[in-house]
Amino acid sequence: MSRETLLPMMTGYVLENGLADVSLRPLAKAAGTSDRMLLYHFGSKEELVAGLLEYLASMYAATLDAAFPDGAATSRRSLAEAVLRTTAQPDFAPFMRVWWDIVAGCADGNAHYLASAGAMGDRLLEWIEAHLPTDDPNPVAGARAVLAVIEGAMMLRTIGRGDIGEAGLAALES
Repeated sequence: MSRETLLPMMTGYVLENGLADVSLRPLAKAAGTSDRMLLYHFGSKEELVAGLLEYLASMYAATLDAAFPDGAATSRRSLAEAVLRTTAQPDFAPFMRVWWDIVAGCADGNAHYLASAGAMGDRLLEWIEAHLPTDDPNPVAGARAVLAVIEGAMMLRTIGRGDIGEAGLAALES
């Protein structure tokens, strides 16, 4: 067993149960090993969670890539709409649950969650920038604007106020 073989086995557990109460024993059971072996491979629970978050971020990006056709979006708004439509699908619900667990950890000041969330945000910014229209006048700023709209709309959808996110998105220029 290695880190690379253990991470996929534990991912299903995390997607099903979230991160809020994650502990070594259930993760070890999901991976078919012991908690001591997890510590051997990862060094600490914090490093294990960081590895899981990085692996989940890769899965999320790959899932977004698979859901999108090749090429750039026609506008910033169309890109945000497509991401929101995709992330509203039932297959994405476990990813969203884990994301909100990460956000809650960040709100509590958890340094590992803050570092992981920052890396995930950077990765998502790169993904968005790569999918912006080829003639976007400022892809760096555009990616940041689209990410802010997506995150705000997803949060509003999560708390049952998706109507506000939809109205905000509709108010953007095409």
